[in-house]
Amino acid sequence: MKVLAGFPQVRLRRLRQGAGLRSLVAESTLLPERLILPLFVQEGRGCQEPIPALPGVWRYSVDRLPAIAAEVSALGLGGVILFGVPARKDRRGSGADDPDGIIQRALRQLKDARPDLLLIVDTCLCAYTDHGHCGIIGPRGELQNDESLERLAAVAVSQAAAGADLVAPSAMLDGQVAAIRRALDAAGQVNTPVLSYAAKYASALYGPFREAAASAPQFGDRRGYQLDPRNARQALHEIALDLAEGADLVMVKPALTALDILRQARDHFTVPLLAYHVSGEYAMVRAAAQQGWLDEQAALLEVLTAIRRAGADAIITYAAAQVARWIAR
Repeated sequence: MKVLAGFPQVRLRRLRQGAGLRSLVAESTLLPERLILPLFVQEGRGCQEPIPALPGVWRYSVDRLPAIAAEVSALGLGGVILFGVPARKDRRGSGADDPDGIIQRALRQLKDARPDLLLIVDTCLCAYTDHGHCGIIGPRGELQNDESLERLAAVAVSQAAAGADLVAPSAMLDGQVAAIRRALDAAGQVNTPVLSYAAKYASALYGPFREAAASAPQFGDRRGYQLDPRNARQALHEIALDLAEGADLVMVKPALTALDILRQARDHFTVPLLAYHVSGEYAMVRAAAQQGWLDEQAALLEVLTAIRRAGADAIITYAAAQVARWIAR
């Protein structure tokens, strides 16, 4: 940036003198209503089970959810995103669209307890299949894209009927948004938006999540259908395709290793843009803080502010509740 001739030199340092002045001119801010809290839901009663790979995060039984929802509402968070941890799995992920499945019961419980709380639900099969992949697997171990679309569409309809405010397909299968949109409309769920994991990279940073959701692939990996981290243009193409198929909101995942994608997506598209501050990104900060190597609060606030600055309208983060408390102080 050049200083214009004839104008006195602006000393930006003057705008950094004191917390009040810095806040006044801040370009990117963190607000509780822009943070979404992930919740893992398991079978049982009275359960609040810690997740070793995600310090400060738990798996809850359905009966514990109203209390969590009350806390989320009191903190002013933007909502929750639900992940089911079923007791039984099979080749087709039958539990994912079971009307009495773990997520369907969780949605009804939360909707009854807190009707105004925004409920997002992950729409995928990986946690419900015994092989851990996001769709139907063929005889040679390959993912069957078109056959899987029918299953994903059925899952989305079941979730919407149970009370989901947004369904969020995360399988990265070709045509999944169009299949889900058609199925929702045919089922009378025309007002249920689709939040697409449109730019989801095959990342090493999902490890703690896969422990939390018990969803790791039992063979192979997901690089055949998730984005290659070396590609940026493909991510923008994926977003454009999902929007053309009917997505209402889109997501970039992971957040920190894809800040450039967030920025490009923000510059290219006007739709609401979310970023997922994923389990590995969160766990690294928590682990370093536990060793005394980082100031946890300062590091998390800096990380999440960077994600907002890159262009995210809202952030899914395991730190949502604690960050809301820090902001309120």
